[in-house]
Amino acid sequence: MLASRLLNPCRILRYPTIAYLCFLFLLCSETSLATNKSDILLEIVQNCLDVKTINYCQQCRAPQLSANCSGISSCSSSIEVWAENYDFVAIRDIKMCGCPADFVHGLVLPKSLVTGIEDDRRPDEIWQFAWNIAEQRIPIQEIALAVNPKSKRSQNQLHVHLVRLKPDLNLKLESSWVGTIDNLSQVWRLASQAAKARQLTEYGVLVSQSPQGGYRVALTSDSPEGEFTQAICTRQ
Repeated sequence: MLASRLLNPCRILRYPTIAYLCFLFLLCSETSLATNKSDILLEIVQNCLDVKTINYCQQCRAPQLSANCSGISSCSSSIEVWAENYDFVAIRDIKMCGCPADFVHGLVLPKSLVTGIEDDRRPDEIWQFAWNIAEQRIPIQEIALAVNPKSKRSQNQLHVHLVRLKPDLNLKLESSWVGTIDNLSQVWRLASQAAKARQLTEYGVLVSQSPQGGYRVALTSDSPEGEFTQAICTRQ
């Protein structure tokens, strides 16, 4: 099995970026499961959610531990489903592996094909679903929902990062806020309008709670995940 042959070197890697790249390498090494690196999340959505699928362990490159697939026994070789409905699924991001128990980094993905922030098929409802899951794991005032711009992402399946805001961001974020909304279904519309007004052809989106009520939306040409959130943990 792929994991049993190659997983051990990854276990000793302490730095999250290296570990993540190692994980991607492992997932893409098996010729029987060959796929583009940028399609890993899409393949997880398509092949890894239903453990009762025939030949699940052979079809899924990052199985759920509950499937008891041979050689799959660690965080970095598996996925963990937090919640799902007909349209979306929330999973643990691999950046959580080896981190302290209070570190949170999740991903919410549509189950249908949506390449990213630039895709006209991007669903309005994904933000409310993501917020509901984030509320269960992160204090409301610290919640950050982030989607990276096309050139700053590694995956071509839309995914919303569920993470904590970095502390003391008020000044750094001041120029990035584009508005406040009462309903999370308005995020994409507000972001599109603001991007057009600012003449941004590519942008990332950050959503957090507004101190005055509702939700604040920020736009950035860089990665909002990297700029404004605690996306990577301090190792124990």
